[in-house]
Amino acid sequence: MKGALLVNLGSPNSTSTKDVKNYLGEFLMDERVIDVPYLLRTFLVKGIILNTRPKKSAAAYKKIWWKEGSPLIVLSERLHKKVQENSDIPVELAMRYGKPSIKSGIEKLAKQGVSEIFLIPLYPQFAMATTETIVVLANEIIKKEFPSIKLTDFPAFYNNTSYVEALSHSIKNELDKIKPDHLLFSYHGVPERHIKKSDITKSHCKIDGSCCNTPSPAHEFCYRHQCYETTKLVAKHLNLEEGTYSTSFQSRLGRDPWLQPYTDKTIDTFAQNGTKNLAVVTPAFVSDCLETLEEIGMEAKESFIENGGEKFNTIPCLNDDENWVKTVAKWINDWAQTK
Repeated sequence: MKGALLVNLGSPNSTSTKDVKNYLGEFLMDERVIDVPYLLRTFLVKGIILNTRPKKSAAAYKKIWWKEGSPLIVLSERLHKKVQENSDIPVELAMRYGKPSIKSGIEKLAKQGVSEIFLIPLYPQFAMATTETIVVLANEIIKKEFPSIKLTDFPAFYNNTSYVEALSHSIKNELDKIKPDHLLFSYHGVPERHIKKSDITKSHCKIDGSCCNTPSPAHEFCYRHQCYETTKLVAKHLNLEEGTYSTSFQSRLGRDPWLQPYTDKTIDTFAQNGTKNLAVVTPAFVSDCLETLEEIGMEAKESFIENGGEKFNTIPCLNDDENWVKTVAKWINDWAQTK
């Protein structure tokens, strides 16, 4: 029997500093998130970050928390429910960090008699700290505790036609209402070293402005290329004119160089240069979360207005959009029908 497992990022159990600290500890101690030797990572995370950041992050979560709980969890649950209603096989939901865990998701499927699992990391673009860490952990759990279960993972879907169409449709619905001067595609940032570490050719990725546009096997695992390609495909689908849209990267951490241009500086520059009506979409996420609701929807909006902008619009993630639901369900049903 076949089953599917949808896996998203995760969230603290509550907005308490304790719960946020526990969540950040699990997240930041992941060797694919902070990819430095264990002892150094332990010093940075447990010795510095977890003594300073949880209180600030808890305050940020409180700004966006819903009565039902964490927006990311609630929205993921809504997606899961609708996908299950449209799927021919059992579907479960899990989070890479926090609850429900990947192990619990696998256990639920196993109890239903599932012997083959279709793993779908809910990230359009591949990155060490997202898709890769989910696939690695799921395989480790299967090997250790469910050796009879076969696992198949779904690759990054940034260029999947159905995904691009669903994303484009959701963006167009918003653009028709707000008619912005400019549309900014803001993707979650990663350290530049992650791009080079993921380069299977060990020579192509130079982050020099041309490598992402030069065909290469490296693009299969290149987050930067896949982000720019997402923007390119959506812009083409929406017939956006050159100069009316651009790409940037948000949420950097530490002093090492991260992917540029930075979203916060880009937004401020637009305001300072006379852009009055700006729209921001965040296609690295399929569910709205702290990074979209607070970092962009509140902090970036405030900064845009302070620097001379007038209208700032955040375009929602796909969440439980009907086209997105049908897309995910079709991926699952198509896989279920394969031998």
